[in-house]
Amino acid sequence: MTLPAQLSPRVAALLKKTHAARGRLVFALDATASRERTWDLAAQLQASMFEEAAKIGGLDVQLVFYRGCNEVQQTPWLSDAHELIRRMSTIRCEAGATKIARVLQHIQTENKREKINAAVFIGDAVEEPPSELYDAAAGLGVPMFWFQEGDNEAIWLNQPGELAGGYSPQKLVKVEQVFRELARLTGGAYGKFDAGAAKQLGELLRAIAAFTVGGITALAKQQTDSARKLLGQLK
Repeated sequence: MTLPAQLSPRVAALLKKTHAARGRLVFALDATASRERTWDLAAQLQASMFEEAAKIGGLDVQLVFYRGCNEVQQTPWLSDAHELIRRMSTIRCEAGATKIARVLQHIQTENKREKINAAVFIGDAVEEPPSELYDAAAGLGVPMFWFQEGDNEAIWLNQPGELAGGYSPQKLVKVEQVFRELARLTGGAYGKFDAGAAKQLGELLRAIAAFTVGGITALAKQQTDSARKLLGQLK
């Protein structure tokens, strides 16, 4: 059986509605050298999320990561959990500075092309002026969920190329403070990422997958402490 070259208006409308019903999630990662120690844990947790998303159905995911001196990469939009896990397994950490602003710019561009329902970011550092990140996040239009590994201070270069930020006792800025503000500005939520919280984070990532596909209603049906905590922040 072959499909007609020209779809009827009714069939075209149905296909468009089905396509629009799918959730779209950007999963962004800091893949710089400081995260190498816990990279395998991150991969396991993310694999758990992708598998859960596959059970829920209707979710397309794009992986975005940065590493090295000037590298920011993204995959195509993928719906196959096994393909997502395979691509995640090929990423290796490389030394370099954070490129969070470029991640935010990418999400904004993709969202203008076609609506993104949510985005996740996992990282341990901020090496860019927080004010620039806040400006980029303020008009993003996509709820972002920020997971922080460690307890670092934000550090960045000022105009002459000298270290700024956390090196003045009067101007100490924690990564947590920056991530929390970015979560607030994007209408998302903030959480911790560490080995001791593996189960909780796995629940939280599954809750985000449910939120991406089915919104607040699907999230409320998760009935886990992590889902309830996330729901409380979103409200």
